[in-house]
Amino acid sequence: MVRTILTNHSHFELYICTVNLHGMKETLLIIMAYLIGSIPTSIWISRYIFKFDIRDYGSGNAGATNTFRILGPKWGSFVMLVDVTKGIIATSLYIFSSFYLSNEIARVNFMIVLGLASVVGHIFPLYANFKGGKGVATLLGMAIALQPTVAFICILIFAITLLITRFVSLSSMLASITFMVLILFIYKEQEVMYRMFAIVVALMVLVTHQKNIGRLWRGTEHKISLMRKKDKKAKK
Repeated sequence: MVRTILTNHSHFELYICTVNLHGMKETLLIIMAYLIGSIPTSIWISRYIFKFDIRDYGSGNAGATNTFRILGPKWGSFVMLVDVTKGIIATSLYIFSSFYLSNEIARVNFMIVLGLASVVGHIFPLYANFKGGKGVATLLGMAIALQPTVAFICILIFAITLLITRFVSLSSMLASITFMVLILFIYKEQEVMYRMFAIVVALMVLVTHQKNIGRLWRGTEHKISLMRKKDKKAKK
């Protein structure tokens, strides 16, 4: 009987140790996702290639939209591609935990946590005094990793709106709302956290674009030129 008690106790200690290691791995992966999201693509490009801080020009934002406006479509596209890739990589970090490879519901939930950590990193980057972009491109990368079909539809909505209006802000907001509508009403995802995430995405994009909404309402929102090589560096 004593042997049985000792064996059970050993099994319990092993279980606790396994749970603790799993929790530590999750925490490290979330931190890694944040650090990946924190890579300030547009800031590093403007600072080390063009010798100025892009946050001092245009809208003062460190995202792809302001890069399009200040540095032109070439560098704007590059920044957008990198920021989207950040979201994809960060959201896919679950592959380093075997637990999530065989548990679909837990995997989706953890992917959402990882993706949001990268978006927070993009908005509040550790490497740039916590002053970054609005997180739209990184959110797109997160959506691609989670639901490629829905993400592709949102990209189409973004591209069509941009071609018609040349407003990146309006294109981003319509794409985020489309994502929410598709998840909630078209695909009718049953996972609660997934549905909450879709709502959070739409709200987050709308909240971070409050100034843009005001400028759109007043008719003073900036339009981008899809053919222009580079804009003059006008101070804010």
